[in-house]
Amino acid sequence: MEDKFRDKPQKSQSDGDSKWLDAHSDPLAALYSFTQCMTLADLHGDGEHKLVIADLGTGAYNMKLKVYKGTSLMSENTIIDLPTGVVTFLMDTDEPRTPAIAVASGSYIYIYKNIRPYFKFTLPPLPVNATEKDIWDQVREDKIDIKTVKELLDGIRSEVTESGLTTRTQRFLMLAPGDVEEFVSQHKHSPLKRQTVITCLDTLRKSMADDDAVSCLVLGSENREIYVLDPEAFTVLSMLQIPSVPVFLSVSGLFDVEFRIIAACRDGNLYTVKRDTTVVKPSAELNTQPVGMVRINKNVVVGCMDQTLRCYTTKGKKLWTVQTPAPITTIELMDHQRHGFKAVLVALTNCQVHLYKDKYLVNVITTDSVITGMKFGRYGREDSTLIMINKGGGLLIKILKRTAQFEEGAMVAGPPPAQALKLNVPKKTKLFVDQTMRERESSVVMHRMFQHDLYRLRLNTAKSYVSSLESSLNPISSSLSEPVKLSAQVQGMGPSFRMNIQLTNTSKSTPSRNWFLSFQYSEAIYKLEKYYIPVSILLPGLTYSFETRIECLTDKGISDQIKVMLIKEDSTIPVITAVISMPVSEGQELA
Repeated sequence: MEDKFRDKPQKSQSDGDSKWLDAHSDPLAALYSFTQCMTLADLHGDGEHKLVIADLGTGAYNMKLKVYKGTSLMSENTIIDLPTGVVTFLMDTDEPRTPAIAVASGSYIYIYKNIRPYFKFTLPPLPVNATEKDIWDQVREDKIDIKTVKELLDGIRSEVTESGLTTRTQRFLMLAPGDVEEFVSQHKHSPLKRQTVITCLDTLRKSMADDDAVSCLVLGSENREIYVLDPEAFTVLSMLQIPSVPVFLSVSGLFDVEFRIIAACRDGNLYTVKRDTTVVKPSAELNTQPVGMVRINKNVVVGCMDQTLRCYTTKGKKLWTVQTPAPITTIELMDHQRHGFKAVLVALTNCQVHLYKDKYLVNVITTDSVITGMKFGRYGREDSTLIMINKGGGLLIKILKRTAQFEEGAMVAGPPPAQALKLNVPKKTKLFVDQTMRERESSVVMHRMFQHDLYRLRLNTAKSYVSSLESSLNPISSSLSEPVKLSAQVQGMGPSFRMNIQLTNTSKSTPSRNWFLSFQYSEAIYKLEKYYIPVSILLPGLTYSFETRIECLTDKGISDQIKVMLIKEDSTIPVITAVISMPVSEGQELA
């Protein structure tokens, strides 16, 4: 049966898209979702995979779970809260083997069987702050006024932070003064509960590694906890505490044997959790927040907010880092099983999707808008389908050509071949071994000598700097009130020279007044036409030029230095001093 979404495949015009066919494009699909809220699955056991999307709607209402078959919408169910993740999993061994859909939304996991609501799992409630509970108990019994309630709850918020309060208290503190009494009368008789919300969702095989094996649900919460749920009774099989809030999960192994959960967290670290883990420490530091994470074999690839794509082993060792030309919006695993090809699809804010095989860029897909969600896999009866959702709510479906081949480094030149050649490193000589032994035995003394020389260098540098400030031997004024810059040039071959002096007031709006230029030189060698040049005013941002004629009095082929000093009229200490090394006079003055 031919797939509907392959009715009119068209070739893409871009060179980077030449390996893909444009199967379907609907810019008015009105789908607003992310990669974590998209999945592909055979929901009816007929071999035809459907697209499951948790649509965020407007962010406040119209959130729906939508199922697409081909290019048409097959079914939709309303979701009460914003979804944070969607997965499909087998919850039993009954025939036919049809997977269930799990949607994480708020504090709940909604389970759909045969695309119909089946079960709702609620996260275990958190303990309520004793003081907060006592305040609401007094409100229920009308023992305390509204103004005092707000002051007391504000004090609790400063102690335990916003996340330590119940939803009722958080909403109460956000209300305008006119809405407070109505809110209190409406909710004061309801039981006080404190719930956390789900941040990420994944699956874990329970006892067998087969593709059609029963799987457990793994979810992370805002309370920095990771839960593993039983697929049949939906009870908590395991609860693991981690130091930060997880936002992406990568799960491998079997729950009944051994499993590994890698969590990319909001503090910019990767944490690895195993079955018997008691103390969780960061396995890798990202230095910035993650925007996506996928697992390729035994490695984990993480997209970060600093425009980098990083690869780590499961133990946290960094293998490589790639700088992307634009910020990353989302990443997705491309597993082309027919050719045994695994790569990472990276969506960027410059309306491009880059395909990386290891650290090599092998393909670029250009889109009309920024991609916010994408999923690669089997759709309908086509194995290699890329489904993308853009920022404007459009739906784009591409099919990988069966003849497409990706070569490492095809689009980005890697290191030169000579870099891969092994160097002919000579063998260790006796002198090298003796020197190594000496450094090993005298390491403390050598380090002390190095520190001594380093401190001496710093001291001499500081002394020279202070000396230059005291003698004003710098071309830029150190005064903050009247910053002035001086530069001088000497022109001519001799014995007559001309010195050009330029002064610039570098302040923003304050003019400088009452300056003069003076010179210090050897009268036996040089004679200056002007040894005193008055400077009445220097306006900000303008460059003033002054010049004087210099006559060389000796024909012995020697030269000396001339100091140019800028001095205030009411001072004897120069503010700026420029030392000019005069060139050797090369001729006699023409008559």
